[in-house]
Amino acid sequence: MLGWRRVGFTLIVSAVLGILVSLHVGFPVVLETALLGILGMLFFGLFEQWPKRLPAWLARWVLQVLGVALAMPLGTLVLDTVANGPGGVSLGQLQEFGLLVAPWIALAVLVRQKDALARHQALAFDLERSDLERQALDARLHLLQAQVAPHFLFNTLANVQALVDAGSPRASDVLQSLTAYLRAAVPRLHEPATTLGQELQLVEAYLDLMHLRMPDRLRYSVAVDGPASLTQRCPPMTLLTLVENAVRHGIDPSEEGGQIDIEVERRNGRCVVRVRDTGAGLGNSADGLGTGLSTLRERLQLTFGGDAQLRVTEQRPRGVCAEVDLPG
Repeated sequence: MLGWRRVGFTLIVSAVLGILVSLHVGFPVVLETALLGILGMLFFGLFEQWPKRLPAWLARWVLQVLGVALAMPLGTLVLDTVANGPGGVSLGQLQEFGLLVAPWIALAVLVRQKDALARHQALAFDLERSDLERQALDARLHLLQAQVAPHFLFNTLANVQALVDAGSPRASDVLQSLTAYLRAAVPRLHEPATTLGQELQLVEAYLDLMHLRMPDRLRYSVAVDGPASLTQRCPPMTLLTLVENAVRHGIDPSEEGGQIDIEVERRNGRCVVRVRDTGAGLGNSADGLGTGLSTLRERLQLTFGGDAQLRVTEQRPRGVCAEVDLPG
């Protein structure tokens, strides 16, 4: 009711009106208009809070305007009684001016209050909607990351099972490498983001594991253009998904095996991750590219919006190139 902004506004408007009335009546009434303005403000604030409940047919803004209109004759009556002492002057014209102007000022204030409240509510709704959208995106991203974990684990365990079924003497070494790898990899599956440096550590451990399984059919190389690229943020399992996809759908279906080349470079302020293989290729892969890349594409969309891209192209004479373009 007595906020400094409201009091300041009331005094300024009252002073301006007091000067105008003084010019009209021929004597100064600035103090009187200021007192009337404060009284009107008090009535305006009183009926803003009291009574707490109103009949359904009575709007609060109507009560506030009527309160301001009532404050003018009451205040003028008191001031007129004091002014009409010995040598006093009549303030009747001030009462008429107050009745004419004060309710309109109250209405203007109410309109501004309603407009400010509407903007505040709209902003609150926008913030709430943005928060709900962010929560939905986070939930979707966590769901996709949860899908990556069993997808990768089942594929790797199937590789170990194949060695065990074949009676390979390397099965024990592969299982030991797999256990060490999973001990380091699984905790990172549920992190919201990781770096390419961490991803490369996992990928090299994974490729060492796959090389134990097929030493004569899998070759690989890793090239990083600088230390800055290793700090690039990305969704967990981004690089591993590309490499695991190249092994499963490129090298495995090919009788001769093939080469996997991993390249990380910065270009025009962006980071490009490229995985090439000389495996079976898009046309010769038995079951296409699988769900790994489609899930990765959706995770990139949820993390970076439209600012990250996943491109898959066929190489000549054989093989596939998968490239992720990330904002730097």
